[in-house]
Amino acid sequence: MASNAMTGGLVAGSHTRNELHVLHGDDEQRPPTRQSVSKTCRVCGDEIGYKEDGELFVACNVCGFPVCRPCYDYERSEGNQSCPQCNTRYKRQKGCPRVAGDDDENFDADDFDDEFQTKNHHDDSDRQHVTIHSENGDYNHPQWKPTGSFAGSVAGKDFEGERETYSNAEWKERIEKWKVRQEKRGLVNKDDGNNDQGDDQDDFLLAEARQPLWRKVPIASSKISPYRIVIVLRLIILAFFLRFRVLTPAYDAYPLWIISVICETWFAFSWILDQFPKWFPITRETYLDRLSMRFEREGEPNRLSPVDVFVSTVDPLKEPPIITANTVLSILSVDYPVDKVSCYVSDDGASMLLFDTLSETAEFARRWVPFCRKYSIEPRAPEYYFSEKMDYLKDKVLPSFVKERRAMKREYEEFKVRINALVAKAQKKPEEGWVMQDGTPWPGNNTRDHPGMIQVILSEGALDVEGKELPRLVYVSREKRPGYQHHKKAGAMNALVRVSAVLTNAPFTLNLDCDHYINNSKAVREAMCFLMDPQLGKKLCYVQFPQRFDGIDRHDRYANRNIVFFDINMKGLDGIQGPVYVGTGCVFNRPALYGYDPPVSEKRPKMTCDCLPSWCCCCCGGSRKSKPKKKAWKRPARETLHQEEKMMGKNYVRKGSGNMFDLEDIEEGLEGYDELEKSSLMSQKNFEKRFGQSPVFIASTLMEAGGLPEGTSPTSLIKEAIHVISCGYEEKTEWGKEIGWIYGSVTEDILTGFKMHCRGWKSVYCMPKRPAFKGSAPINLSDRLHQVLRWALGSVEIFLSRHCPLWYAYGGKLKWLERMAYINTIVYPFTSIPLLAYCTLPAVCLLTGKFIIPTLTNLASIYFMALFLSIIATGVLELRWSGVSIEDLWRNEQFWVIGGVSAHLFAVFQGLLKVLAGVDTNFTVTSKTADDAEFGELYLFKWTTLLIPPTTLIILNMVGVVAGVSDAINNGYGSWGPLFGKLFFAFWVIVHLYPFLKGLMGRQNRTPTIVVLWSVLLASIFSLIWVRIDPFLPKQKGPILKQCGVDC
Repeated sequence: MASNAMTGGLVAGSHTRNELHVLHGDDEQRPPTRQSVSKTCRVCGDEIGYKEDGELFVACNVCGFPVCRPCYDYERSEGNQSCPQCNTRYKRQKGCPRVAGDDDENFDADDFDDEFQTKNHHDDSDRQHVTIHSENGDYNHPQWKPTGSFAGSVAGKDFEGERETYSNAEWKERIEKWKVRQEKRGLVNKDDGNNDQGDDQDDFLLAEARQPLWRKVPIASSKISPYRIVIVLRLIILAFFLRFRVLTPAYDAYPLWIISVICETWFAFSWILDQFPKWFPITRETYLDRLSMRFEREGEPNRLSPVDVFVSTVDPLKEPPIITANTVLSILSVDYPVDKVSCYVSDDGASMLLFDTLSETAEFARRWVPFCRKYSIEPRAPEYYFSEKMDYLKDKVLPSFVKERRAMKREYEEFKVRINALVAKAQKKPEEGWVMQDGTPWPGNNTRDHPGMIQVILSEGALDVEGKELPRLVYVSREKRPGYQHHKKAGAMNALVRVSAVLTNAPFTLNLDCDHYINNSKAVREAMCFLMDPQLGKKLCYVQFPQRFDGIDRHDRYANRNIVFFDINMKGLDGIQGPVYVGTGCVFNRPALYGYDPPVSEKRPKMTCDCLPSWCCCCCGGSRKSKPKKKAWKRPARETLHQEEKMMGKNYVRKGSGNMFDLEDIEEGLEGYDELEKSSLMSQKNFEKRFGQSPVFIASTLMEAGGLPEGTSPTSLIKEAIHVISCGYEEKTEWGKEIGWIYGSVTEDILTGFKMHCRGWKSVYCMPKRPAFKGSAPINLSDRLHQVLRWALGSVEIFLSRHCPLWYAYGGKLKWLERMAYINTIVYPFTSIPLLAYCTLPAVCLLTGKFIIPTLTNLASIYFMALFLSIIATGVLELRWSGVSIEDLWRNEQFWVIGGVSAHLFAVFQGLLKVLAGVDTNFTVTSKTADDAEFGELYLFKWTTLLIPPTTLIILNMVGVVAGVSDAINNGYGSWGPLFGKLFFAFWVIVHLYPFLKGLMGRQNRTPTIVVLWSVLLASIFSLIWVRIDPFLPKQKGPILKQCGVDC
């Protein structure tokens, strides 16, 4: 990392004010980056190599798709024997083994000795660098390759580590099974068994290393087919039901009938938007062992791609520093090469408390990281590791583990005490402001008016207590000045993108909230199985992981886990164009964040045949193969820019200590170019209008494999990093419009992912067996409702913006089912209006004695029964293929009603006021203390205006039930029949709002809420019955005698 220039000092400055201050820092120099040039295979990433006559090896003579000799041999022996690009069958070349289907006339007697050899004898064992291949045949950067091909020719010596994981018997068994498969394919004869055993192992490992890094696991047809059939049946039944409802009005309750039909029609539309994106659910599996075999060969440089990890915080007093420290510790101890991990922490509150916390965290990491790696600790966040109720001795064999664990736990407790002391000190700010340890005033004393700050806390040379290198850790606080729009979290994330691009420029970035720690130390490797895939990785904008949470009550009263969304909806989207971005736990591909389009290839030609005459092919609608046509890949926008950058030579980023920040340098060196090249050079001046006025950052966007520009110095990079986080940097650029996190909504995550999908990018949903990340969620009713309010408000803002999926980018590459899912994410808050009306109808019907449905006929009863049965069948079959429990599904249904009649309703009106009238309203929360230690926050009562609508609905429906029962008692048996329908709907509302009632009532001296609810209802009903029976009054027999009056 080049940013180790100021390991011991905080750098603060403002580009607009031409200020740069280095507080107690020193400089170090970084060696320049080397470049290498080579020709690489598009399947595996190795060098293609040359034939015996010195010519470049060409596998396919039709399209010239670049494939190396080992991949060519493997495709012929194990694959479909065709070119990956044009599907033309590979012809056998000299020195290659014969396979079934080779033409006899191609047989060369000189190649007889090589007939049954499956091993490639053209190993390039002296390769030193991994190179990157661009679509136009250009090559650059020697470190690693995120968007190309990665597997290479493999020799057995490269996999001694994998062989050691098996016993001799197991290894021989695997070799024998592989040889049997080869014999079945006709690739080897049983007579060849006299070959050297080492060759067999080499051949086996060659085949094993070239296997895919992941596979798609479709849902079994026995589970998904009945599910789809029921969906179609439910759609048909719904159409007949709505037809019946429209054609049979209730004339005695006409207004109620109209309201109910409108609500039911909207519910049907909402169900369609939610249901059909789940038509193609899939799951995926990754193969981490193959990833290691392919990119971490013994004796060669590690070729895994670097990753920059972003952690965002705002207020350390609301987001406890100890939680942020645990997240950072889990990142620093992740199971990934340390020189390829850099952690950037964004402090949007410019808090000295967080700055000091990170300094303490870095010191504790020197002991915590080697402990985790030595004993393979999971999870690697100490707070959660030491608090887990588990057998921590399981799978531990080293005698020293217990002693070292005890010592580490004691050190962590001392670390917590130091952090708590910092928090206690930060509660009261001194009048003169905070002062750093060396007596320098803290630059961020005014959180709304301060310069940009960068501190490289752990640099490239940082070592742990065992002398091993640690990942990089950088503190970043962007500049803030009055009068500038800072765009909250989205603006902070964009600042991190630019800073990381200047200092490390890893091709992939992991985005985490400060309360989401890495629960699975191999999470980054899981993502790399997709992003480093030679075919899929180029077209992926991000890999999204599900959110999992700690500290939620066992019954998940308010559906905090969101299991239905993460385990059902997201799997469905993964089968279309990919899951939506949910704001955290996501690994991004940098080109997607920069607004580039994904690489697009021309469609493959249709399959043809040579076995039929031309007239037959014409009649059948096919065509014979004509003379070969060379297919060329279309150049994406990023590669076009890259080609232009190459034509500029060394004039773009100048070597040495000269002024590398002067954009006028771009105009140098125009002599000697033709008009086309000159126009390309001049177009570079438009980069500043897109990315901002930073040549170093612009150069980083053109480096496909990441890395830093050649000839840069640490001091200049730090200065440029301060420049790119200045408050005015984004003015008159496309940041927040087309680049980075998109502005315009408090839910910037949905908007950002939507823009990427519109450009044609795909995303992937990765669900490892051990959850990759875990976080904390508000389990209190009021806090949960405010969280849902924020999400719904963001959806309303998107609905009222130009990015609304209803009308945005119809000429783009967004698939229809994916668009339907995005429409559902911005339309769902508006469901609150019909839902509130529909939940009020049962109470009105009970109080007025009217009903929204006229007298039921047999046909109408069939419609109702079929609709309810189809709803139940859909839910059961959905649970069957997804593995979600029925309790999670029920909790999700309950909170859909609770949130719909409270937070979603307020979000609609708040969004309309904010967008149309410019009025920004906030709902305040006041809290009371809780008594319980465990899950105490669950019973914490906080009053907020969001509680008013659900409370009103519960009271209305309970009063309606009492009134309806009393009316039936007074009117005799004839009125009980119509009453049951009304009571059914009223109880439907009460049951769905029951968790809300529990949260409203708290624990009530540990008396269950259900007891209180039934006590009130039954007491009221029995009181009415008692009054109706009137047992204490004497019963009269005979005619009723009335007292005569004056007119008797």
